[in-house]
Amino acid sequence: MKVFSVQHLLKHWRNLSGGSTNRRILGAAMTVGVGTALIKIVAVFKELVVAWKFGIGDTLDAFFIAMLVPDFIIIVIAGSFHAALIPTYIQVREQEGINAAQKLFSGVMLWSLGLLSITTVLMLATAPLYLPQIAAGFSSEKLDLTFKLLWIIAPVVILNGILLIWGAVLNAGERFALAAICPIMTPAITIIFLLLNQSWGVFALAAGLVSGAVLEMIILGAAIHRQGVLLQLKWYGLNDHLHQVVNQFFPVMAGSFLIGSAAFVDQSMAAMLSPGSVAALNYGQRAIAFPISLVTTALGTAVIPYSSKMIACRDWKGVQHTLKHYLQLIFLATIPLTGILIVFSELIVQILFQRGSFTAYDTNLVAQIQSCFALQIPFYIGNILVVKFITAMQMNHILMWAAGFDLIINITLNYLFMQWIGIKGIALSTSCVYLFTFLFVFLFITKKLRELSK
Repeated sequence: MKVFSVQHLLKHWRNLSGGSTNRRILGAAMTVGVGTALIKIVAVFKELVVAWKFGIGDTLDAFFIAMLVPDFIIIVIAGSFHAALIPTYIQVREQEGINAAQKLFSGVMLWSLGLLSITTVLMLATAPLYLPQIAAGFSSEKLDLTFKLLWIIAPVVILNGILLIWGAVLNAGERFALAAICPIMTPAITIIFLLLNQSWGVFALAAGLVSGAVLEMIILGAAIHRQGVLLQLKWYGLNDHLHQVVNQFFPVMAGSFLIGSAAFVDQSMAAMLSPGSVAALNYGQRAIAFPISLVTTALGTAVIPYSSKMIACRDWKGVQHTLKHYLQLIFLATIPLTGILIVFSELIVQILFQRGSFTAYDTNLVAQIQSCFALQIPFYIGNILVVKFITAMQMNHILMWAAGFDLIINITLNYLFMQWIGIKGIALSTSCVYLFTFLFVFLFITKKLRELSK
């Protein structure tokens, strides 16, 4: 009876998530969403342990600043390869077969690893020049700790670059579940290090990042191999397909550079304020990041493969319908959620973090920052959906323009709002930036789809 029930549920799920493109996107999004939710639950527990052990003190400030440049490189280079590769990879696989797609994958892997390796070496070699500028308010001891953490963290640039590309290829083959759940390794390993290695201190966070990425790479590598994709680094020359990826890569990279610069600016400007400001700003994003990353990871991962197929078939009416349908769902769900997070902000922070080194004063400050960050939720999620469609249409140049405007607005509003409400102003500025970005890309794609549908 139990076996029959499981089979019946699986059959019902296949019927529910099959059929139309919107249903398949929903099914994929739910699969990724469940995996992402499990990861976030473990990540929340990790944050509880981190708050208990470190509060919002100097050691956590040093860790977050040490992560700035590696995160920036991962977003700008590895994330851009991900966005540039998948639409072309799906197009080549559908039109020319798996062998042509394999050659494209091998070429992109070789190129991306070379670029990420060179960038990592430059990041470490120039650290004595840029870290004192980024962490202008740090003492010499705090800055020295930041240098040490950066050297330990550095391998994650290459490891996460590999993971992003491998995960994208699995998703392109509509194998969503493993790629969705695999990132649970990093927070899980970090928790183990924090609890079992008391003498490591903040270095346990850095070690957890690297060890988790290695485990994820082993798991995804095995899955890629089972899917029939060879993990070989072989150069087949700069053919038309690779040239198409390169042409999309540079506009995406320029846009990612500007977007990453905005986060870079936020952290650097926070470091100019009182000690603990960087940590407080990061804590203020934690509860907000849960619903944002849950929805954007699930929906964004699911949209790219199916939207790329619709666009390859020039089904512009279908694209319009899908975009409109999911934007309506996003705003209906996220506006009430935003209100709840703002109203119960202090209670949420108190429940999550107020223990050990995290004091009642810290709770009050982080809750105010969290409320300002919460305003971005509908626009951030809506923006991610629209951007995925623009990427699938291989019109990434528009993202570069949007990111450029974002950076200018972000710096200006950061400065103005910091004078008004201090560290909370950076969070409010971020929400304003995402409102502008959504309006900019939404108006663009609406106009473009209207033209293409004629």
